[in-house]
Amino acid sequence: MTDSLLSARAARRFLDEYWRKKPKLARNQVSGLDASIDRKTLIELACRDDVESRLVIGARRDWSLQHGPFRKRDFTRLPSRNWTLLVNGVENHIPAARALQMRFGFIPYARHDDVMVSYAAPGGGVGPHYDSYDVFLLQGTGRRRWQISHQSDLALIDGAPLKILRRFRAHREWVLQCGDALYLPPNHAHHGVALDECITWSIGLRAPSQQEMAARFLDYLQDRLSLTGSYDDPQLQAQRHPAEIDSDMLSQIRSMIDGIRWNNADVQRCLGEYLTEPRSSVVFKQERSMPSRRFAGAVATRGVSLALKSRMLRCAGMIFINGETVTPSTTARKALRELADQRRLRPGARLAADAREILYQWYRAGYVVLGE
Repeated sequence: MTDSLLSARAARRFLDEYWRKKPKLARNQVSGLDASIDRKTLIELACRDDVESRLVIGARRDWSLQHGPFRKRDFTRLPSRNWTLLVNGVENHIPAARALQMRFGFIPYARHDDVMVSYAAPGGGVGPHYDSYDVFLLQGTGRRRWQISHQSDLALIDGAPLKILRRFRAHREWVLQCGDALYLPPNHAHHGVALDECITWSIGLRAPSQQEMAARFLDYLQDRLSLTGSYDDPQLQAQRHPAEIDSDMLSQIRSMIDGIRWNNADVQRCLGEYLTEPRSSVVFKQERSMPSRRFAGAVATRGVSLALKSRMLRCAGMIFINGETVTPSTTARKALRELADQRRLRPGARLAADAREILYQWYRAGYVVLGE
């Protein structure tokens, strides 16, 4: 295609024709991926205990999987071929990764999961597999051969440390070079193999399952239940069958359960907190105390940005950040909505008093930073 997948016109066409429907290959989409991150940076990230990482070694049906954090010397003992290092949540640590993720803002942030970056030695990959979410695969340095299949047989190899398809039959094949992009909808089988040393970026877009969301909402309700009364049977009669649960007890218990109530605001809050909840490995660096007046002056002159690790969404009158809910005044909403959409408030932005106070509390918690 002639215009970038990430341009407004091309994005609309992509959503109409391909999104959750069929794969899409687009050449020369993103520049600068070859300079944004390298093998050394990925290894340094993989050695941190606040970063999720995996090391996959193998090919065909012989695989091993190790989880980080690693030690740098672990990477001096690896073979020359057939291994891959995968690092999740790179947008939490590398500004270029967060900026790249934001370029996919034509898809709601509520669907964004993380940016995973992998380094592969020649022959490296993770085997033929499928994902339960939408994904954009962007090629950085080097070349990777991708094979895809529209097969319905998704049976996996028993006992393998990875979810590898038992039978994979490729229907199409491409070699991706720096800047090329491949979109795959959920459950679409694919297999990528590095032709030389290469770095691949993965923009994951999650969709909560019905089971997952229902379980989360039940947990949400349980934390907020405030029911009164208890089971009562003053007219109890002598029992002929003492092991039987009788209809009167069933009816009364059902009435108790029917007393559970929720509304749209409960669903909104549960979803917002769930979608912005940080990964378990994420730790926010709390800032040293700065007087609120000094902070307000710094915001006016330098602006304020979300910390790389922060997730922020909004719905109706509520703002959600890192699993927490804030309900600001009407005058404060405009600025906080801009912060959620752009991840930054420019210097000189007019802020209501409660907006300044909210930002100050977030600053102290490490959720926002001054300047860029």
